[in-house]
Amino acid sequence: MNIGQQILFFVSSLGAFNGLVISLYLFFSRRKKTLPTIFLSILLLALSLRVIKAVFYYFDHSLPKIYVQIGLSACFLIGPALYYFFRSALQNINVLPASWKWVWGGLLGSLLITGILIPYQTYPVIWKGPIVTVIYCQWMIYVVAAGFVLKDVLKTLFVNPGVLTETEKFWLLLYGSNCAICLLFQLSWARIATYLYITGPVLLSVLLYVIIFFYIRGKKKDPIRLAVKTEKKKIADTDANTWIEKLEKAIHDKKLYQDPNIKLHDVAKQINITPHQLSQLLNDNLGKSFSTYINEYRIQEACKLITTNTHLTFEAIGYEVGYNSKSTFYAAFRKVTDTTPALYKEKVFDNQ
Repeated sequence: MNIGQQILFFVSSLGAFNGLVISLYLFFSRRKKTLPTIFLSILLLALSLRVIKAVFYYFDHSLPKIYVQIGLSACFLIGPALYYFFRSALQNINVLPASWKWVWGGLLGSLLITGILIPYQTYPVIWKGPIVTVIYCQWMIYVVAAGFVLKDVLKTLFVNPGVLTETEKFWLLLYGSNCAICLLFQLSWARIATYLYITGPVLLSVLLYVIIFFYIRGKKKDPIRLAVKTEKKKIADTDANTWIEKLEKAIHDKKLYQDPNIKLHDVAKQINITPHQLSQLLNDNLGKSFSTYINEYRIQEACKLITTNTHLTFEAIGYEVGYNSKSTFYAAFRKVTDTTPALYKEKVFDNQ
């Protein structure tokens, strides 16, 4: 190799090597590992193995076929690892659901069976044809699916980027880099731009250090821990007050509380913030969960109806404020006011 190729080899392999080290550190660290940490480890490991294969194969086409097979097999796990990282991080899932076990069991089982029955060394044509096609299509599908999981954060990026938390910025950077790497390999594989094949490894190297620099400069903390740690910092009072005003206005003007199936996601969408931010606002700034907030608002409206619409039955009032059964309304009313609708009404009119 000439000096230019040596520099290219060094730069392109550097990110893969560091990604491999970080993934192994996350796997074997004595710190308690969360589910997002595990998926991030798998993502970095799979990306690193895929990139290592790309780098060595680019500079040496006589690379032993077993290494080519390992690299392509690792590629099969990049998309799923990215998707389930965002699922577990955004939904704060720390126990692997049974359905996810089946998915990952199927993925690993497919790799094992394919690798044993159809090894690359014996069936290179099959690997270069249908198997690689399946791997790259699956990778692209999972990247798109991860975008849908991250859609609220992506929307905030374009609508109001100033309210993004540091963790959400990391998520966007991680997702954007994976989209870029996936696109580069896809274009090279499709013979649209074969010269981009080595660009993926170089991009991984650059982005890995950009991410580390970004977080060390901004937070002076471990960037990998930030990636999987729920944002604990309380929202600034000025931002919180603005969001609370928007929240109360949306709940009142659009009567969102009347929907018995209202979800955190639905309300967050109405005020242009992410579900994660709305949950943080309610928990940290108002000291209550979403269900508690909605129930308190509904019962507050029910109390108004009890005192101003004497012709309505309690059951009708319950339906009016968003409860789909009388028993649910009575239970919520007692929990919030520590009394029943009838006793509340009696007390109000006795005091008039």
